Amino acid sequence: MSTILHRLLLLPVLLSAVLFSSAHATADLNLDAYKGKVVYIDFWASWCGPCKQSFPWMKAMHEKYNKEGLVILAVNVDQEKKKADDFLKEFTPDFPVIFDSTGTLATQFKVQTMPSSYMLDREGKPRFRHLGFHDGKRNVYEKEIRDLLFDTTKSSEEKR
Repeated sequence: MSTILHRLLLLPVLLSAVLFSSAHATADLNLDAYKGKVVYIDFWASWCGPCKQSFPWMKAMHEKYNKEGLVILAVNVDQEKKKADDFLKEFTPDFPVIFDSTGTLATQFKVQTMPSSYMLDREGKPRFRHLGFHDGKRNVYEKEIRDLLFDTTKSSEEKR
């Protein structure tokens, strides 16, 4: 096969890899695409100290529960993408990262602090929200994930 033909055949594959790579995603979040999954949405910024603690934890949760139906989405709110990219080089997440430099998603979710996380059940209903990341609460966060994955709890609103 000629080199030119080979390159032409690879072009659509390369373009789709660039356009749909999690490293290039913009502030567009279609939660309907995740119906049937437990979704953990984390809003973060490169300057956020607790975010540096939450990323290794999210990576561990993704590795542990991805096959069970957990989806982790990290939404970056840095105005300068380079700062986020530098952060990501250090933490190398294996889950999707969405860039929200205009704060559109952060506004929709009424984010108050960094990081802020939201857990949605398999039906897409919000179940848990956390302001900040507290190292001492890792077990609580993981229990909530497990409860949603294995449907052993209802949200605090449904318990009333």
